[in-house]
Amino acid sequence: MREEKDTPLVHAKLPTSSGSYDIYAFDSGRAELPHLALVSQDLELRSVVNVRVHSECITGDVFGSLRCDCGEQLHAAMKHFELFGGILLYLRQEGRGIGIINKLKAYNLQDEGLDTAEANIALGFHADERDYAPAIQILKTLGVSQVRILTNNPEKFEAFENSGIEVVERLALQMEAHKENEFYLDTKKRVFGHWL
Repeated sequence: MREEKDTPLVHAKLPTSSGSYDIYAFDSGRAELPHLALVSQDLELRSVVNVRVHSECITGDVFGSLRCDCGEQLHAAMKHFELFGGILLYLRQEGRGIGIINKLKAYNLQDEGLDTAEANIALGFHADERDYAPAIQILKTLGVSQVRILTNNPEKFEAFENSGIEVVERLALQMEAHKENEFYLDTKKRVFGHWL
C-alpha cells in the first residue's frame, strides 16, 4: 500500500442523530470516492474497539432499499456506537465491489430469478469482488490493535487473521427478514456462509 494511503486526506467533526464522530477520508484509489472512517468522539483507541466494516450500498444506505439489509445494518451499527462507542469503516465498494451500474444490472437479473452471486457471475465478475485490506490498514493508521467486530460475514472476520489486529469478539448484526429480502438473506446464508 502506498504511503499516502496511510494518511487521512482530511479530517472533520460530524455530529449525527446517532452521536458525534470524527470523520476521516482515506485514499481509495478513486479521488471522488474515498474510504471513510467515522470514529466516535473521545473513543479510547488503545482499548478493545467496536468496529463495523461496511461496504457502500447507496440503494440501501441512502434510499432505504428493501432488497437488502445493508441500510438497516449500517444504522443499527451506528446506534450501537451511540451507546458504546466505535468505528464505522465505510468502504467504497458498491454492489460487492462491482459498482452501482453493474449492481443495477444485477438487480434486473435477480428479477429474472438469479440470486446475488449468480447475477454477479453472469455479468463477468466473481460472486463477491470486495477487498477488506483497506479496513485493516485504516485501523492500523488509527492506532487500533484489538477489535470487537459487528458482522455476520465470515470473510470479514477472516480478513483479520494474521493481520496484526486481534478480534476479541464478534457481535451479530442480524436484521429481521421481510418478503422483499428473504431470498437475498437466504443467498447470504446459503452461498456466502453468513452467520444468520
